[in-house]
Amino acid sequence: MSWKNLENIEQLEDIVRDSQSKSIAIFKHSTTCPISFAAKMRMDELVSANENAGEYYYLDLLQFRTISNEIAERFQVHHESPQIVVLKNGEVIYDESHLDIQAEEVRAQML
Repeated sequence: MSWKNLENIEQLEDIVRDSQSKSIAIFKHSTTCPISFAAKMRMDELVSANENAGEYYYLDLLQFRTISNEIAERFQVHHESPQIVVLKNGEVIYDESHLDIQAEEVRAQML
């Protein structure tokens, strides 16, 4: 399993639709932040070991800040970086940021 790049706002419609049948995680990453780098390393391990539990999207928020803003507005979550947002049935069921991002917690939410 690998990351799916989130690069346009229209993908959010697909994500909401797909979350009706599987868990979807969106990882918002700042490529210049060491905390974000550490969180991504933990998440990379989870994504590569995925047990067919949902899909994982990667958002480079420095390059696609408008998408990050849309996620905050659409799903009513504060913008953070790094941040993981997990959706099921079109709703946010899990939202963590910074050093609170733990791969095992995300994994549990994705099952």
